[in-house]
Amino acid sequence: MTHARTTRGRTPRATHTTQHGGDAVHDFDGAGGARLLTDDVTLAYDQRVIAENLSVAIPDRSFTVIVGPNACGKSTLLRALSRMLRPAAGSVLLDGQAIAAIPARTLARTLGLLPQSPIAPDGITVADLVARGRYPHQGLLRQWSREDERVVAESLAATGVTELADRYVDELSGGQRQRVWIAMALAQQTPLLLLDEPTTFLDIAHQIEVLDLCAHLHEEQGRTLVAVLHDLNHAARYATHLIALRDGCVVAEGAPDDVVTAELVEEVFGLPCRVIDDPETGTPLVVPAARRTAGVATG
Repeated sequence: MTHARTTRGRTPRATHTTQHGGDAVHDFDGAGGARLLTDDVTLAYDQRVIAENLSVAIPDRSFTVIVGPNACGKSTLLRALSRMLRPAAGSVLLDGQAIAAIPARTLARTLGLLPQSPIAPDGITVADLVARGRYPHQGLLRQWSREDERVVAESLAATGVTELADRYVDELSGGQRQRVWIAMALAQQTPLLLLDEPTTFLDIAHQIEVLDLCAHLHEEQGRTLVAVLHDLNHAARYATHLIALRDGCVVAEGAPDDVVTAELVEEVFGLPCRVIDDPETGTPLVVPAARRTAGVATG
């Protein structure tokens, strides 16, 4: 029988880093430092500020998941980390260099992005789409090579879509398409991979399939992954590092076992709950409190 851990009700330890205009202090238990980070950034669309004075660091070789309620700035932060959104103030740094100053092709060899709901060109096959991941490695003096063929074949195999290589992308199911997009990102051969809501619009079986694949890329290939997820239980099961946002501020960050507590879930999501051990993995599992007690019919 699985019981809730007594530690589930505690406040996260030194990983609690609420930011309201002050300096954030990051305390990572693991080694390896951070290649990708934001330094006191303000993120905005036109004049609408989404986040202000935001500092986060992505631990190297981690599977970091960004969580929080709708419109809290999760995808906005990911866009800034990938250089899709230029900060109104502050800097995003990659290997100590301002990401805005890195040449596009150089950046594309280091950092890959799988955006929300990507759209494939009409009439493109799986193999041709995955091959587009090799674009950063092409040039005037380097055309398509056997090395590119090998990488594409390995990327197809790693994501389990080799048998679909000659199929048109628009013929595939949602789960198959997402695997193909991840295969394209793999073919890019970047040590850092960012994924914006990779399980959106997928049923539960395909969600788990995609997240299992992401976990494999992290564990077996040593890639640093950063994903935005809506499902907190999925985040707690798969992540090695969590960043919890609310209203554009970091409320807490650290290992799921430290971050996912009943107190934090209510603070961030406004949801009264219990946090117990997942019977399959032992990771935190959020069980929402009953809003009302159903009546019991009597004879």
